[in-house]
Amino acid sequence: MPAAKDDRPPEPEAGPAAAGAAGPGLARPGLDRAALERGALPLGEAVFRALCGALRDGVYRPGDRIVEDEVAQKLEVSRTPVREALGRLLAKGLVEHAGGRGMVVRRPDAAEVLELYAMREILEGAAARLAAGQASAPEIDTLAELAESFATADDARKMARLNRLLHEAIVRAARNRFLDGALREMQDAIALLGPTTFNVAGRPATAVAEHAAIVAAIAARDADAAEQAARAHIREALRARLKLMQGAG
Repeated sequence: MPAAKDDRPPEPEAGPAAAGAAGPGLARPGLDRAALERGALPLGEAVFRALCGALRDGVYRPGDRIVEDEVAQKLEVSRTPVREALGRLLAKGLVEHAGGRGMVVRRPDAAEVLELYAMREILEGAAARLAAGQASAPEIDTLAELAESFATADDARKMARLNRLLHEAIVRAARNRFLDGALREMQDAIALLGPTTFNVAGRPATAVAEHAAIVAAIAARDADAAEQAARAHIREALRARLKLMQGAG
C-alpha cells in the first residue's frame, strides 16, 4: 500500500541558512522518508513511529536535540505531524524541553536504570518461560539461527540488532499479547540508555553463552531453566550497563 500521505499542503522548506542552523543532524542515517511505516496510518502516527525507531536504532542519543524543521525536511512532511509526534514523545517521557533549544532526548538517571532493568528481568524471564511451552519447532529453529548469527557478528551495532531480534522472537513465541505490549513499551525506555552494552569488553562472549542457554532451555521445553537463563541474561546486561555509565561519569 502507498506510504502515509499528509492531508495538508506541505509548508515551505527552510532555506540554506535555516538548514545550516539545524546542524549535522540533517545527515542522520535512518531518518528519511523510508523511515515512515507503509500503510494507511495517520501521518502523525507514522512520524511518531519513525522517531521511536530512530531512538531505538541510536539515530538520536540521550542529550541530542530533535529539531522540528529538520525532522519535517527529512521525512518530507509538514511541521504539524512532527509537532504532534514530539508531543507524544514528551508525554511518554522520552524527550524533554531544553529552554530555547526545543526538545532533547532525555537521559535517565541511575535509579531509573535500575528500575527499568528490574522490570525487564521479570518480563523477559516470563517471555522465555512461556516460549518454552508455546514455541513451535520452526520458531525454535529461528531462535537458534539468531543466536548463531549473534555469535558470529563482527561489531557491536550488529550484535545489538541481532540481540533485539532474538528477544523479539522469544516474545512472539510466548504468544501473550499483554506481555508483548509491555515489552514493546519498555523498548522505548531502553532506547534512552545510549550505547549498546556490547561495547563493554567481554560482554559479547558472555552474551553468546547466555543466549545459548536460553535457546537450549526453550528447545528442551524446560520452562524453569528458560526463565532463569533469561533473567540471568538481563542481570548481566545490567552489570555491563552500569560499567558503561561509570565510564561515562
